[in-house]
Amino acid sequence: MILREMRMKDLKQIAALEAELFIEPWNEEDFRREMEENEFANYYVVEHDGEIAGYFGLWILFDQGQITTIGTAKKYQRQHIASMMMDAIEQLCIENECEFLSLEVRISNIPAQNLYKKYGLEIVSVRKDYYANHEDAYLMMKPVGGSL
Repeated sequence: MILREMRMKDLKQIAALEAELFIEPWNEEDFRREMEENEFANYYVVEHDGEIAGYFGLWILFDQGQITTIGTAKKYQRQHIASMMMDAIEQLCIENECEFLSLEVRISNIPAQNLYKKYGLEIVSVRKDYYANHEDAYLMMKPVGGSL
């Protein structure tokens, strides 16, 4: 498994994974716009034998890293790919001198919350009606290199 920067040619496969994994998936154009127009955006994939096993997006906003999306293909789940990506995210934050790492996660997504807690992120607030289906989100944060 290798971690590398996301490429435009990956977007069809990424969009298919998004549709498989999320209620409100991003499409190819969403990712294209992020990669071409957002100077804060960093997108990476985990590749295995030419297939994308996982991917993530991270905005580096001055002193903060914000995870925008993270997903592991169902056939590769429970193979430590999410952990590999979380380690890479933390390393990118350290390299970019971020003070904090944050993300929003559905209140109903307990497995994701457990992963983030394992990496030291803590729930700091609730974002009411955050998703298009009106579900709330937890805002989770941690200082880079430690826990709150």
